[in-house]
Amino acid sequence: MRPDRRRTWPRSFRNRLASPLPELREALSAVWHGGLRPHVGDADQIPVRRSGLTPVTAFQAMVTWVGHATYLLRIGGLTVLTDPVWSARIPGVRRRRLTPPGVAWSDLPPVDAVLISHNHYDHLDIRTLRRLPRNTPFFVPAGLRRWFARRGFRRVAELDWWERATLGGLSFDFVPAHHWSRRGVFDTCRTLWGGWMISGGGHRIYFAGDTAYGERFLEIGERYPGIDLALMPVGAYESRGFVDETHVDPAQAVQGCLDVGARRMATMHWGTFVLSGEPLLAPVELARRGWAEHARPRADLWDLAIGESRLLR
Repeated sequence: MRPDRRRTWPRSFRNRLASPLPELREALSAVWHGGLRPHVGDADQIPVRRSGLTPVTAFQAMVTWVGHATYLLRIGGLTVLTDPVWSARIPGVRRRRLTPPGVAWSDLPPVDAVLISHNHYDHLDIRTLRRLPRNTPFFVPAGLRRWFARRGFRRVAELDWWERATLGGLSFDFVPAHHWSRRGVFDTCRTLWGGWMISGGGHRIYFAGDTAYGERFLEIGERYPGIDLALMPVGAYESRGFVDETHVDPAQAVQGCLDVGARRMATMHWGTFVLSGEPLLAPVELARRGWAEHARPRADLWDLAIGESRLLR
């Protein structure tokens, strides 16, 4: 069953919530906020804690926020990266990194698997990927395998929504998101987008990738009960009306976490690149407010500093 992710022309996908030209909407947002960028001097207030990685056992699960949508997951005895970006800048106007990666590349343990949510430059960074061995296992959305194969990567599993792949006792399920894809001029929505459910070692972690708010969160929660932690994007939401069909705001991120039934939420997609016009610290401040309004335990909101780790218990 593949509703909502519908083909509109050969080798193309469509987000049911988004306009036919999502790239135009985000381009308009970038132009609109060109003179209204947040004061980047606030970047020194973004918390960074690069204290090194604590060893974990095969029976433990630990998450470390590297920055933006990049998390280092150590779960089920394996090391997994989500949307790895270590580059100092990404393509686009003023897309220079505000804060350093939370883990130095030289401090990374051997990477057992990489999860890619979609092909936007702030999630699929070729300069970072080229630093990995070409036999690293990648799990990618439908339509992206060829892109990896052309760059010499040999172990690439391409998944459609609700499909599953396994590796070393972990399962990786590709789940829907309300978003879009584009990397060049003529490839809008030619590859799929989504989130990942990582299960194994007695733990379950949901990585939402990039997404707007929609009914898919409830469906994901129904299919995957017992989520220990949801990694939710909270930034790049201003101005509403331009990008509200492709990104959640902090309150919607909290609601999405509740919808999937996750016990805890960890924030991401803020404090690394300037992608829209909200103040730099607003995403995490508003996420804290939304969490409190739902009377959720403060300890279950993991508003991590860049480089900070937490152990799932």
